[in-house]
Amino acid sequence: MKYTYPVIFEPAEEGGFIVSVPDVSGCFTDGETMTEAMEMAKDALEMMLVHYEDNKMPIPPASDIKSIKTDFIVSYVLADTDEWRKQFDNRAVKKNCTIPAWLNYKAEKASINFSQVLQDALKKILGVSEPSSAAIA
Repeated sequence: MKYTYPVIFEPAEEGGFIVSVPDVSGCFTDGETMTEAMEMAKDALEMMLVHYEDNKMPIPPASDIKSIKTDFIVSYVLADTDEWRKQFDNRAVKKNCTIPAWLNYKAEKASINFSQVLQDALKKILGVSEPSSAAIA
């Protein structure tokens, strides 16, 4: 599901931006730069809307951006809850790969867990770690 909401970006005294989504109660975040604030707004909004969807709560309607009265920056942010779920889905997915027979023999003899080695290698190459359980909940 895709949603678009107006988001307020308020410059913070110490630098960066405080971000709020007036239509989604409790949806706040921040960012050191406008780019980071936009990314954080998208992530916070998606996480909140996933919570609404998962708990069968009504999705709040988005206001018209023109109705937001503030002296701060207001911009629309697109939230894609399907995409957010894919990023934090920790279910196992079967992948088929091929390796030379001699390498397979040595790895099996050494009781190597192929799935774990592939996961570790992909995380290292991509420079990522597992999503936190807080992001999944």
